[in-house]
Amino acid sequence: MAEFELIADGLRFPEGPVVMDDGSVIVTEIAPGRITRCWPGGRKEVIATPGGGPNGLAIGPDGKLYCCNNGGFNYVESNGYLAPHGIADDYSGGRIERIDIATGAVEVLYQTGDHGVVLRGPNDIMFDAHGGFWFTDHGKVDYEKRCHDIVGIFYAKADGSFIEEVIFPSNNPNGVGISPDGNTLYAAETYTCRLMKFHITAPGKVAADAGPGGPGIPLYRPAGYKFFDSLAMEANGNICVATIGECGISVVSPQGELVEFVATDDIFTTNIAFGGSDMQDAYITLSGTGRLVKTRWKRPGLALQY
Repeated sequence: MAEFELIADGLRFPEGPVVMDDGSVIVTEIAPGRITRCWPGGRKEVIATPGGGPNGLAIGPDGKLYCCNNGGFNYVESNGYLAPHGIADDYSGGRIERIDIATGAVEVLYQTGDHGVVLRGPNDIMFDAHGGFWFTDHGKVDYEKRCHDIVGIFYAKADGSFIEEVIFPSNNPNGVGISPDGNTLYAAETYTCRLMKFHITAPGKVAADAGPGGPGIPLYRPAGYKFFDSLAMEANGNICVATIGECGISVVSPQGELVEFVATDDIFTTNIAFGGSDMQDAYITLSGTGRLVKTRWKRPGLALQY
């Protein structure tokens, strides 16, 4: 197992790490519905409380945070782990929010009904070189009603003027990423544990006939008790997928080969993000036990657009 430095603990299902220039890392805490800034040494500061279920985060072209809010889960605690379980009793609807880091002001940028879209559980987000962003909708499970949402993958503009469901249906997509050359979109499906790829043909567009079943091409699927969560890109094009169950980070090449598996000690290993002067500081959210940790990565991560 790699060596990990504890950055922060006592978090309530942290996800969506964003590495800042000052060495701090901003994460979502999904369970209490808040956004928290963490510094090495354990100091934490709540910068916003949007409620619901803030999930994936990214810095946009205006320097603000763009947040995928899934509307909330219920939770169970067992054997030292906190775990999401079904749709929240007070589910507040899926939406995309824009958050001012300095003031904590929260603005709803997109919600169900805008431009005819349906948002159930927005999950992960990545900006492209054109100032727009791709995001996944993981959907919701309602155990009482015995139903599971059919969801998709979206593209939107940061100014609030455009949102479109580009890929539908998708099997509960979670992590999303863009190749370094901007030509390939990757999405990790949680329950099928498949890493999918799509050919980007223009900003917010993918080839409709890239695979025999539609736009998506299955790239990689591991054996064993594993489920895929969020992902991040390496500068060389590898895809680093947070892996639940047999916990760790699965590093997959653009050709669909497993490069390595970096093990962790939390069954709910959910996100990875890169930072540091050489982009080889990897920050990983260990959500079940409420920790943000750091390790040195063998290869540089991809520098984000903003």
